[in-house]
Amino acid sequence: MNERVGFVGLGIMGQGMARNLLKAGYNVRVWNRTSSRMDPLIEAGAAAGASPADVAANCDIIAVCVSDTPDVEEVILGENGILSGVQAGALVIDFSTISPQATIDIADRLGAKGVKMLDAPVSGGSEGAVNGTLSIMIGGDEDQVERARGLFEAMGNTITHVGKQGAGQTVKLVNQILVVGNCLAMCEALIFAQAGGVDLERCLNAVTGGAAGSWMLANRGPQIIDRDWRPGFTINLQQKDVRLIMQEADALGVPVLLSGQVFSLYRTLQQAGLGEEGNHALVKALENLSGLQVG
Repeated sequence: MNERVGFVGLGIMGQGMARNLLKAGYNVRVWNRTSSRMDPLIEAGAAAGASPADVAANCDIIAVCVSDTPDVEEVILGENGILSGVQAGALVIDFSTISPQATIDIADRLGAKGVKMLDAPVSGGSEGAVNGTLSIMIGGDEDQVERARGLFEAMGNTITHVGKQGAGQTVKLVNQILVVGNCLAMCEALIFAQAGGVDLERCLNAVTGGAAGSWMLANRGPQIIDRDWRPGFTINLQQKDVRLIMQEADALGVPVLLSGQVFSLYRTLQQAGLGEEGNHALVKALENLSGLQVG
């Protein structure tokens, strides 16, 4: 607990994660590109950082949670980035979902300065970030995982060291294949139920507790029925992850049929300006194909 913690990136996930570190008693210094996002955390007791470099210069463990590979590269390697302020012996933990190979390259750059890195992407949506119930999949050295275990336990309840540097990102992409596959199946099933004329809420109650049940169905199925498109995770962010799946699958030479379909369906929704809606708005692409509307 005596290690000073920095948190760079206070978006839909980072807000809740940083707040849970404060609740756990950590001294936290925060920075976000849009500075107004820092205000609620400063009110809750965090210190304000002037830049990622400033956060790094004043902290022993620096957490990063931003949108995409270029964003991670910018806040770690860019001008006034973490690399320019960080001290030897520090630990950088990247909670973002990015390219596994880029993760390894960034870790090498940090390692040349005597700084360790863990890739620790998370799953569980904004609800999990707020409630401290995230699943965290971690790549990197075992001793650094143990060093940061208190932080992980403040933010998540399923903490798994999955392997060497980059393995956390690979496992997160496994997670996202399952997420979007589940999402597509849920949307297809609800269109089918709508066409069949059954009561949608009773239908959900009947299937959610059985072999067809999933987190996606239990948490997002009711939102679809209520036409509630508030994001736990936006289409734009989900599509970024699907793009990473497609790129990595291409490099590995494996087919990803469902993920490819979802990529194309999300593209149609992005073209219609719906990218900031929740990822469960995937159902709208199937509604457009079928001429039906759920709910």
